[in-house]
Amino acid sequence: MSHEGIRIVSAEQAHQEDEEHERMPSDAVTPQKVRVKKTEGTGVEIDWKDGHRSAWNFAWMRNACPCATCHDDREKSGRLPGVAKPKEQTPLMMYEAPVKPLEVTPVGKYALKFKWNDGHDSGIYSWEYLRRVCRCDACMTKQKL
Repeated sequence: MSHEGIRIVSAEQAHQEDEEHERMPSDAVTPQKVRVKKTEGTGVEIDWKDGHRSAWNFAWMRNACPCATCHDDREKSGRLPGVAKPKEQTPLMMYEAPVKPLEVTPVGKYALKFKWNDGHDSGIYSWEYLRRVCRCDACMTKQKL
């Protein structure tokens, strides 16, 4: 049995995370239109029912994977969602293919799931998560990033 997707936290940490993530209005986390630009290789755009628009490139999305393993790795290293893990410096850098999804599937009416070209496929990107990590100027200012 795989442990990916399960994250055990203390009651205090769970309460703190609940307070940080107050419920958003339904229209703010309900997409009106979702565009996954897999063929172009550019990323995802969402128009939300409240009139807001969000966009992410695929590299950012892969580095913001919400699965427990990726979340814990970011937490341990102090990285924010979307920030790449530092590469080990070697005299001869190997070519690395750009990050792109091989498959994108809806999960019910609440999320997207990606199978990435690096073999990772355990993250489920809920609409609420995607709205919370919006990269537009207004949201970045609100998040104080």
